[in-house]
Amino acid sequence: MNEEPAVAESITAGLRRHGYDAESVDTGTEALRSHDQVDLVLLDLELPDLDGLEVCRAIRNEGDTPIIVVTDRDDRIHRVLVLQAGSDDCLDKRDCLEIPLGFRELIARIEAVMRRARPDRHRRRQISRGSLHIDTDLREVRVDGRPVALTRKEFDLLHLLARHPEKILPRRQIMAEVWDDHHVGSSRTLDMHVSSLRGKLGAGSWIRTARGVGFGIGHG
Repeated sequence: MNEEPAVAESITAGLRRHGYDAESVDTGTEALRSHDQVDLVLLDLELPDLDGLEVCRAIRNEGDTPIIVVTDRDDRIHRVLVLQAGSDDCLDKRDCLEIPLGFRELIARIEAVMRRARPDRHRRRQISRGSLHIDTDLREVRVDGRPVALTRKEFDLLHLLARHPEKILPRRQIMAEVWDDHHVGSSRTLDMHVSSLRGKLGAGSWIRTARGVGFGIGHG
């Protein structure tokens, strides 16, 4: 929830790559309408229509949805005000955009807040498809119990396809979500990663190809 669309889109895309069903809204008004439909709110206080602290207070007064505030102010008094407004945690916005360590800290803070807020619902996120098992939290892959060593991009690609088991994802969407919108390489990069994945998984049928369209997860 951010007045800077590029920042919001970058964080949202990163969360999706890590297995979260993330969406962003542009205003405080939209945040107040939709906060009760999500498991956690990542709130930027710099909103175009409402005071961010008031939005935080309103969300907290209406329920127990976990809130993590991201802010570009790092003074201690401001952080105290954020916590007093009902936020469960506070993080410097600039840290969120530092890849990879800053973003890993954001993920770690989300996981920590969710463990405290929803201990009965917090479970390790895994995807299984036949003999293929993907552990999102540990970023580990196994086939028939055999560990498969993947590069970061290979894991991101496989995880994206596995999250949409009944779909063929367009090449452009895959490039945007795995390599981000600023990647300047050709789609040959995608083909090379698909080929490498098939070899490491032990069967070409784990990844389906729709010529001229894109790729989808298979059955091995």
